[in-house]
Amino acid sequence: MSWEERLADTWASIDDRREDDFLALIDSLAAELPPESGTGVFERAAALDSTGHSDLAVPLYRHALDMGLTVERRRRAVIQLASSLRNLGRAEESVELLTTELSAPSDHLDDAVRGFLALALVDTGREREATSLALAALAPHLPRYQRSLANYARDITEQPVNGDRERDAPDS
Repeated sequence: MSWEERLADTWASIDDRREDDFLALIDSLAAELPPESGTGVFERAAALDSTGHSDLAVPLYRHALDMGLTVERRRRAVIQLASSLRNLGRAEESVELLTTELSAPSDHLDDAVRGFLALALVDTGREREATSLALAALAPHLPRYQRSLANYARDITEQPVNGDRERDAPDS
């Protein structure tokens, strides 16, 4: 069985293992890789993050990104780092990372980027922008109404907030 298959099996078993056993398995797998491999560092970060240790995961995600990762793992590391930062009360940093990530080459993780960006936007008080982003990401997946939902999503950020509409209404 390949390293990636053993890793996938370990991740599939996360809910069936005690936290310390799961972390030890990930550490053991990561130790099989060359020390200069960002992949092992990334997997350790992800394991810590998935077991509720975002504070310990953040520096490892940053280190893995600095070391270099494959295209998909790099994108996953950015998403997961941004999510951890948001969980630690650093939503502005999360927004910055994910907004930059929107300009990365498109792939199957585009909607994950948008979803986590929407969460971070909510935490920064930008709920209308978050809703617009989430609806625009959802629209292409609908069996019908894709065009309408995409247009409404765009309109959300172009329309004034309810209170502004009332103030802008003509006096009677």
